[in-house]
Amino acid sequence: MISLPIFENERDDLVPGSQYSGSQRGAVAVEHVLEALPEPIYMTDANGRITFYNSAAAAMWGVHPEIGKSEFCGSWKLYWPDGRPLPHDECPMAVALKEKRANRGLEAVAERPDGTRVPFLAYPTPLFDDAGNLAGAVNMLVDLTDRAIADEAEQRYAAIFASSDDAILAKDLDGTIISWNRGAERLFGYTAAEAIGKQVAMLIPQERHDEEPAILGRIRRGERIDHYETIRRRKDGSLIEISLSVSPIRDREGRVIGAAKIARDITERKRAEQQQNLLIGEMNHRVKNLFTVASSVVSLSARSAETTTELATVVRDRLNALARAHALTIPNFSEASGSAEYTTTLHELIRTILAPYDGVSNGHKPRARVMGADVLISGSVVTSFALLLHEFATNAAKYGALSVPEGVVDISCQEDGTQFVLTWAERGGPTVDQKTDGDGFGTLLGKATVESQFGGQIVRRWHPEGLSIRLSVARERLSTI
Repeated sequence: MISLPIFENERDDLVPGSQYSGSQRGAVAVEHVLEALPEPIYMTDANGRITFYNSAAAAMWGVHPEIGKSEFCGSWKLYWPDGRPLPHDECPMAVALKEKRANRGLEAVAERPDGTRVPFLAYPTPLFDDAGNLAGAVNMLVDLTDRAIADEAEQRYAAIFASSDDAILAKDLDGTIISWNRGAERLFGYTAAEAIGKQVAMLIPQERHDEEPAILGRIRRGERIDHYETIRRRKDGSLIEISLSVSPIRDREGRVIGAAKIARDITERKRAEQQQNLLIGEMNHRVKNLFTVASSVVSLSARSAETTTELATVVRDRLNALARAHALTIPNFSEASGSAEYTTTLHELIRTILAPYDGVSNGHKPRARVMGADVLISGSVVTSFALLLHEFATNAAKYGALSVPEGVVDISCQEDGTQFVLTWAERGGPTVDQKTDGDGFGTLLGKATVESQFGGQIVRRWHPEGLSIRLSVARERLSTI
């Protein structure tokens, strides 16, 4: 760097407040003053050749230009703000020298050798000698990097604010709405013009008005509120479940001056949670029922089984029958009720239970025929009927009509007033000589379900041509038990 003229303190009173007293008279070089300044500053001669620059200028340019040779600006490359290349001899300093007038506040971009770019404002001012001739110029550069970053961040925030699906609003510490985005318009139904300037309490149901003072109290203490679930009221009066996050807004001194709120509609999530809870509750209920039924099957089977092998076989067969019946009750989800409906029809259940035993007879007709009225059954009724029908079928396969190729079973269903009647009739099997119910599994099961659970009646009759079973239950209890 070149040496510059100095200012001499010939008299103490020429520098008000100067640190130099009468015993400390000396000289302060201009270059020392300029070097100490935090802003980039450089000087040129009348032809634009750089005669001085301070460290701040070199740091901004990323290079140290050559004194007396580098012209107009010490940066490696220059650009206009829109990205177009800016020749050095057209930069603000060159124009100021050419036009011999200050050319202040123009914006440009300096590129360093490493490729980074620095936006800046230039304030070139021509210097003239005592005769009025152009002697050179001085230029101060203002680094706009921080402002550019702030502007970019502001633009991003503005874009997020405008396009967010969530409702974003701001309010002052009195609860007055001061900003309102499109997400808030969609969620609450008020336009920005209708909401800004109004109290945020207009969104709060009457029974929840105590929430707002509590929220404002926490905000004044500088606290954040994350994912607070509550209910708010739309313009049309309808209520909506939301998740609310609230953050303090601070001024430059760090004082809390308001609050920013983000509200998200959680109606669908709440509905899904309710459906899930219903399904879990229903599944829990059904699993408990299945354990109870399995325990009963084992206990009742043990009364009639004579060996462990026989016990294992009959328990396995009965549980398999329940599994087949359970397959019929895979839930159909009801959008109207928001729950799962476990239903099937009695005819479908009968065919499912009898399928393993129902071969084709010599007459090419099914050996098990279902006739008459059908009815929907649900809940524990499915399990109870499945066990009963399984017992009917296994007994018929062991001792009755299904134990011989020619045998058939006719199952007829009919409604008799408030009663639903199922009749099981076997034909073509071995001669029947049993006359009593006995105390086997089927008998015990009939008493435990038809009589106790359904409040109905089961009657067995042994005819020479085969067993006949008449089962009657209250029709209304087929889908409510």
